Amino acid sequence: MTPHGIPGSRENTLTDLGGLSVLVAEDHDFQRQMLVQALRSLRVGLISEARDGMEALDHLKRPDTRTDITICDLDMPNMDGMELIRRISETGTRSSLILTSALDRTLIATVGTMARDYGIRLLGAIEKPVTPQKLQTLIAQHLSIPQVLEEPRGPRLSSDEILAAIEEERFEAFFQPKVDLHTGLLVGAEALARMRHPQRGIVGPSEFIGLLEEHGLIDRLTWIILRQASSACADWLRNGLEITVSVNLSLKSLHDPTLADQVTQIVRTSGLDTVHVVLEITESAAMADVGHALENLARLRMKGFGLSIDDFGTGYASLQQLARAPFTELKIDRSFVANASQNPRRNVMLESSNELARRLGLKSVAEGVETRSDWDHLREIDCSVAQGYFIAKPMPAADFLGWARTWRPPSPKP
Repeated sequence: MTPHGIPGSRENTLTDLGGLSVLVAEDHDFQRQMLVQALRSLRVGLISEARDGMEALDHLKRPDTRTDITICDLDMPNMDGMELIRRISETGTRSSLILTSALDRTLIATVGTMARDYGIRLLGAIEKPVTPQKLQTLIAQHLSIPQVLEEPRGPRLSSDEILAAIEEERFEAFFQPKVDLHTGLLVGAEALARMRHPQRGIVGPSEFIGLLEEHGLIDRLTWIILRQASSACADWLRNGLEITVSVNLSLKSLHDPTLADQVTQIVRTSGLDTVHVVLEITESAAMADVGHALENLARLRMKGFGLSIDDFGTGYASLQQLARAPFTELKIDRSFVANASQNPRRNVMLESSNELARRLGLKSVAEGVETRSDWDHLREIDCSVAQGYFIAKPMPAADFLGWARTWRPPSPKP
């Protein structure tokens, strides 16, 4: 393992990357040296080398070492790139990843999808030979993604903790902006449920949604978030911010024939008109009670609510649900959006979903937009709305209005 220190300032530009630490994992000596030379030409601050996956993993696991980006070949002896990716995910290392390979592009794309599923931030894949220009483009993506610090996860929350949080209403709506891709204007915000834990701070939905559904309490959470979202949107409108707010509605809630009336009452009691609310219905589960579900969806649409089919393309009977329910918006799942311009199969799914929305007269919303490359590609295919960390991470209601007043869309490409 050989580190190469190169002096450089910490200015956040593409030509002065002195603050970055990069690991090159490549078994072929000549290819590894070509990568090192390319990184040197970009003035990367610290470059380390590994001759195979095992050596790379040892480097990444060192507690005194920070690695911002790992550049990894796929076909290596002892431990290949695929095993290395899996092992990196198990260590919890927060290094971004760039794949390099001379293998088939479809195979590289599959490994890229695997890496994302393991929770690794994949910047992209480069076919050999690697050039400084190709590296510079992907390193720019690393710099453009907001660095979100996460607290180490504690033990899984117990049922008692979650039930107590419901009773004490320690759930809070955080809001992620939705922006028109062509005008750059802020057009909406999605309300995302978070729990404030007395020891662990902010806890995400993956730790409590399943238990709330299991205990039949998901509606209680929905009403808490809906009230907060409606009140926040009413306040934004009073302050001249003409946008909508989106709230997730569990498919399990749609069996209750009184749902539409309850939702309408909560929204109107908050001083908000229903036309400013979009209800997002996930399609990641099968619609069991079709009759009651369609009755509720039709009644909600009749009352003026927008209806969005969420996570499109990842669940059950997508086309059938689109055909029979009065949706107004189609949210394209993040797994089809991220890095689609460099992944032919993912791009086909993205463009097909977007075209389907257009032909059905629906607004298309791309979620998981993390880079300028994602943003530019979505504009090129005429997608309607973008949502993701490239624009902003979810934030408390108290911060949203201030953020909205300072938001400026990225300047068009020259």
